[in-house]
Amino acid sequence: MDIEEFRKYCLSLGDVSEKMPFGKFAARYDSILAFYVYGHMFCFIDIDNFTFVNVKSTSDEIEYIKERHVSVGNPINQSLKHWLQLNFDGDIPDTSIYTWVQRAFEIVRDKYTKPTTHKKKCSKPKL
Repeated sequence: MDIEEFRKYCLSLGDVSEKMPFGKFAARYDSILAFYVYGHMFCFIDIDNFTFVNVKSTSDEIEYIKERHVSVGNPINQSLKHWLQLNFDGDIPDTSIYTWVQRAFEIVRDKYTKPTTHKKKCSKPKL
């Protein structure tokens, strides 16, 4: 798996945007590229060290993955209850990593509704 292939996959999921949001906190986070659906993060990678992806997940899914694979770790600066680090150079096949990225996308997408572009019109009160 290469970084461009991974990036294209994430952007193909629909309504996905990408940002490098963490550089303002510390220079060491300048290379973190995050993917968002409806303005909420579902996964991120380090573009200078493309060896892992952190994905949003459920507690049950995190437990399931950790029981079956050794190539998992604790996410960088994220909740251990909701995030999981998947390492690319281990026992998790690329197809499974893509499956877990898609699952992360679905978790976040389903939690938030698509923002509407139309503002509700307020009628003026009758005096």
